[in-house]
Amino acid sequence: MSEPVATERPTRKGLPIPKVSRPWVPRAVGFATALIGLFDIVAGVAPHIRESRMHKLATLLPGTVTTVATALSLVIGIVLIMLAHALRRRKLRAFRAVAVLLPVGFVMELLRWHHTGTAVITLVVWVVLLLNHREFYALSDPRTRWRAAVNFVVMLVLSFGLGMIIVSAHARTTVGDPSLRERFWEVFWGLVGVGGPIHYTGSRTGDLVYYSLAGLGFFTAVSTIWLALRPSKPFAVLDATEEQHVRELLTKHGARDSLGYFALRRDKSVLFSPTGKAAIAYRVVSGVMLASGDPIGDVEAWPGAIKVFMEEAHKHAWVPAVMGCSEQGGEVWTREAGLDALEIGDEAIVEVEDFTLEGRAMRNVRQMVKRIERAGYECRVRRVEALDAQERDAIRHAADAWRGTETERGFSMALGRFGDIRDEGCVVVTAHKAIEGAPEGTSDIRAVLHFVPWGKDGISLDLMRRDRDADPGLNELLIVKALQACPELGVNRVSLNFAMFRSALARGERIGAGPVLRAWRGLLVFLSRWFQIESLYKFNAKFRPIWEPRFLVYPGPGDLPRIGIASLQAEAFIVMELPKSLRRFQKVRPEPNAAITVPAQR
Repeated sequence: MSEPVATERPTRKGLPIPKVSRPWVPRAVGFATALIGLFDIVAGVAPHIRESRMHKLATLLPGTVTTVATALSLVIGIVLIMLAHALRRRKLRAFRAVAVLLPVGFVMELLRWHHTGTAVITLVVWVVLLLNHREFYALSDPRTRWRAAVNFVVMLVLSFGLGMIIVSAHARTTVGDPSLRERFWEVFWGLVGVGGPIHYTGSRTGDLVYYSLAGLGFFTAVSTIWLALRPSKPFAVLDATEEQHVRELLTKHGARDSLGYFALRRDKSVLFSPTGKAAIAYRVVSGVMLASGDPIGDVEAWPGAIKVFMEEAHKHAWVPAVMGCSEQGGEVWTREAGLDALEIGDEAIVEVEDFTLEGRAMRNVRQMVKRIERAGYECRVRRVEALDAQERDAIRHAADAWRGTETERGFSMALGRFGDIRDEGCVVVTAHKAIEGAPEGTSDIRAVLHFVPWGKDGISLDLMRRDRDADPGLNELLIVKALQACPELGVNRVSLNFAMFRSALARGERIGAGPVLRAWRGLLVFLSRWFQIESLYKFNAKFRPIWEPRFLVYPGPGDLPRIGIASLQAEAFIVMELPKSLRRFQKVRPEPNAAITVPAQR
């Protein structure tokens, strides 16, 4: 059987990046490292385990040789577990750390413990890792500085918990019967390297407890200082130069994709093709390099931008993925990047020329609109550039007050701001009705729609919110008024909400649908209790739209769960951040010329 050969391809900087040839190596090393780290922690907190068969088995594994003393077992175990995931993701720094630890362990085995067999195994594994060094090429991920504080809190809690277990595990060799308070202060002073109030009958036990606690405290301090002082790239950011370049591409090619304008979110990064004629906006979430929509710009330059995107993902060992690309975009991605595509839903597009409230199919919408108008609501449709500062502030405040969640949602189909000076081509639709008995000066705005430009003759829905106390059907009225005002605005097509798994819902309710399709539809209806799946589909269907399929592009089936979680995080359905009480201490990224953000709920 021939040996696999690693080939290379150039990066943007001209440096070679090896293609994956032995994918099992990082996974095997990561798993073994985590297992050894767990053994080390167990052996450190439970003294009787050290003489058990489990410990003897653990000494045959390469990571255990790094425990130059029993007191360091806990620290080494934590380090190995922290390195395990990085090794699995092919991180170069993690590989270098293991490559240094293994030969140190080899020398310690020979000179201190005289375990020749384990030393030989360690040496063999070290040589194998060096021979496979090309499998570990990924650069470290950018981290924010505030993670140093998070690391300090987590490591302090972990170290204190392990310290209490260590002190309690040696109760038989303590002088007297120390109380919980005395054990607490023993751990506290031990973590800072000072002897505590508890004394032991044997000096060996006292040294073991002292060095174990001091090692945990030392590692907590060093890891926190390292995170605080390391060079960081805190936020994905679209700077002014990149934004201007993207806007120029949208001016020339923005009519191709209704999601193109959402690339101007300023919490995204952007990569350009070598010619500068195409760009891809993305964000990295939990190790997934997540793009949205089609590449922006000339179709002929898409392959170049996709190549740069894939090289960036490969360089950091990120999982590449694309949310909501069109059928044409999916074909280019799958052809150029060797990825797979999965249809995840449909976009509702209304042709303004064909829209009418006449006919039996539009009876429900027509009646609802007339009922809301009789209730005294007034609608206004304007470009954002026509609003004065007072109106912009009032609309922004109202939309923010009606947001259903504490966290702003949106990524792939949301702009994330309202009233910015550079977004004056956007269209805003508002519903107004004064509240009887309300204090003077109270806003009469009851609902808001916000559309972003889609080329020169289209708009795409960004924001749809209303007062929860307003009459039902207000959103239908706003959309109808927006569609009726489109000819005066020079708009020929309108992109409405995106309906997840629309085709499955539609086919599942038809006569003759099979049991599998009906079961799938039943699951989607059940999930609609928490996510707007069925409700958005039925809402969009009222306006008789054209359904345009949208796709998820991904490397393989095994990556789908990870991509799904990252997508939910990007859209803020899953929020992983500091508690609200601590968030005020977090450094906030300045956003030049940006208004207060009001992301969409499409």
